[in-house]
Amino acid sequence: MNTQITHDIRVSVNIFYQDQYSQPQNDKFFFAYKVRIENNSAETVQLLSRRWQIFDSNNISRKVEGEGVVGEQPVLNPGDAHEYVSWCNLKTEMGKMEGSYLMQKKDNRRFRVRIPEFHLIAAYRLN
Repeated sequence: MNTQITHDIRVSVNIFYQDQYSQPQNDKFFFAYKVRIENNSAETVQLLSRRWQIFDSNNISRKVEGEGVVGEQPVLNPGDAHEYVSWCNLKTEMGKMEGSYLMQKKDNRRFRVRIPEFHLIAAYRLN
């Protein structure tokens, strides 16, 4: 599990190679990741948007930006946590992702929370 804390917001990521959906012979590699966002601050915050940078081992990168996470813009009171599962596809068997969330406090102050960098590695490469 990869974890990063920014402004008392803890973001943890677990990665799972999706063998059943991947087709290595066709350069298609699928990964799922589970994210847990914990509000350890004293203020209520809302996740407004996400920004990802995705890299494969051919040194090709792409950016993904959008509102919320999997269709939600969760509000996290102090002590609350939000979890979601999403996925990523690559054309290589290894890569990495990193990014950030744009968060907002009740007084409309906005700030960025880092998502820890994590590696995407096909399970058979780990042997």
